[in-house]
Amino acid sequence: MSGETTWHSGDAWAEAGIRGAVVVAHGGKSVSTEPTSARELAVLRMVPLANAIRRALRGYGVAVCQPRFELRGWNGDLASPVADLGRLLDEIGLRYGAIPVVLIGHSMGARAAFRVAGHPAVTAVAGLAPWLPPGEPVDQLAGRRVLLAHGTADRVTPPAQTWAYAERARSVTGVAVIEVRGGEHTMLWRAPLWHRLAAEFSRLSLGLPANAGEVTRAFQQATAGQHRTLA
Repeated sequence: MSGETTWHSGDAWAEAGIRGAVVVAHGGKSVSTEPTSARELAVLRMVPLANAIRRALRGYGVAVCQPRFELRGWNGDLASPVADLGRLLDEIGLRYGAIPVVLIGHSMGARAAFRVAGHPAVTAVAGLAPWLPPGEPVDQLAGRRVLLAHGTADRVTPPAQTWAYAERARSVTGVAVIEVRGGEHTMLWRAPLWHRLAAEFSRLSLGLPANAGEVTRAFQQATAGQHRTLA
């Protein structure tokens, strides 16, 4: 992708020792052909999230990648960030070989992450306050671990659309759903909670030891088609 990509490893840098990767995808606008900037709030919001994931994975040989999309917008049928993520997944394969990749996206970044989840390297995908309008495909999620988390106070992307997407996705895979009471779109309020959800999902998805936290409980409830609500 033409945007900048930030790579982290929880260990001393040694590409030969990388066993898995987590990609953290930022949000954007519905329509904009302006190039992204490293100073945009949507990009900056992912920095502490990616850092929380990196700390949780330290010592396990996992690369945490924070890409910056080339353009700020989704841009209708162009679906601009989808091509960016597809190229990044191919790059991860060239760089590290056949390792499992976990995608975690916020808002527009979640929509892009779910679109590319059918890539052979992807084993799991999470959407935090995702933008998942009606008509988004779900077949590509087959065989993937899926988490959807949305705040009830989000006025940017409708939580109802996320719950509807979850119901459709359950036709092809197990889906854990977490409803954050009072959570808003930026995830700044109760930020530590959002960060814990992302970190726990990453550990579970990569087969690493994880405390029995909210994500684990949400997957336990998923078999009954239930939402887990965090007050």
